[in-house]
Amino acid sequence: MSRCIGLLFLLLFAVSAAEAQGSRAQSAASYMDRGNGWLKKGELERAIDDYSLAIAFDSGHAGARCNRGLARMRKGDLDGALKDFDRSLELNPRLVTALLARGLARCGKGEAAAGFADFNRAIELTPRDATAWVMRGAARMRLGEFDAAIADDTEAIRLDPGLAAAWRDRCGARYVKGELEAALSDCAQSLKFNPSDAMSLNNRGCILTDKGDLDGALASLNQAIKLDTRQAYFYNNRGKVWYLKGDFERALGDLDRALELDDGAAPAWLLRGVIRAKKADYPRAVADFDQAIKLDPRLADAWFNRAVVLLQQGRLPEAVDEYGRYRELVGKLKPEEERLWRELIK
Repeated sequence: MSRCIGLLFLLLFAVSAAEAQGSRAQSAASYMDRGNGWLKKGELERAIDDYSLAIAFDSGHAGARCNRGLARMRKGDLDGALKDFDRSLELNPRLVTALLARGLARCGKGEAAAGFADFNRAIELTPRDATAWVMRGAARMRLGEFDAAIADDTEAIRLDPGLAAAWRDRCGARYVKGELEAALSDCAQSLKFNPSDAMSLNNRGCILTDKGDLDGALASLNQAIKLDTRQAYFYNNRGKVWYLKGDFERALGDLDRALELDDGAAPAWLLRGVIRAKKADYPRAVADFDQAIKLDPRLADAWFNRAVVLLQQGRLPEAVDEYGRYRELVGKLKPEEERLWRELIK
């Protein structure tokens, strides 16, 4: 399941059953209510079965379609969820929960622009819904519009100052922009309103890592992992801290775990390759860099580190080619990078 969905879908609430008229409508409402109860308990298959029965009794029930989509989305069935959300919105184009949910599902499939359109429409219909502003901000983050994401999260905070997700997401946008102190302040607010938010604890760990407070970062990331053991990037981030502390074995353990959970995590392949290179395990280091590059061909550091390892193996022509690719990606090199490369190829 995508990070966008994992962060935000719990902000959504199932559509309540409407007052029913007639026996079939009453039966649909009854199954809808029972499905909502199962959904709240996390009994997703039972919820889906009851929503399907509600639809069988009332095929025009937009809320039942929407809620079945929510259950399917939580199961990771994004295609099935999208079909339900599409049909729900055909029946009721103004159903904001369905718009927000479809936006999340679209983001989960990598369709951030389409998700943004749904969140934007939800804001048009309910401009005082802080959740919609947070979700649009998340889509903007995926689109690389960091200042716009901060603006959306700021509006969400204005509408609902106690909405922890808004503080957390603004923290993330500010962190990406390198505004570490502002990001740390937002993270503190998020944890004030939701002390058990694993994502905020992870964010704090990343910020503290960049500030050089490795012990503080480690403590925060340990808490995040204790609360949520299934997030690959939590382990990747803790692995980076262990690496910076010089504990390569613990770092490798965390990176291995990260890749067990998500073998598409390019940064974990990159860092594991760096550690293997430092341990002179060059063939496996190159294999890790290859995988990182395959997943993200624009990951400049993977090209640079691969070039260095190829040099250490005496493969100069290949290394020069890799270094050239690195230069293409980063543009103008820093003087220290030029010096390092000249020293390596002497």
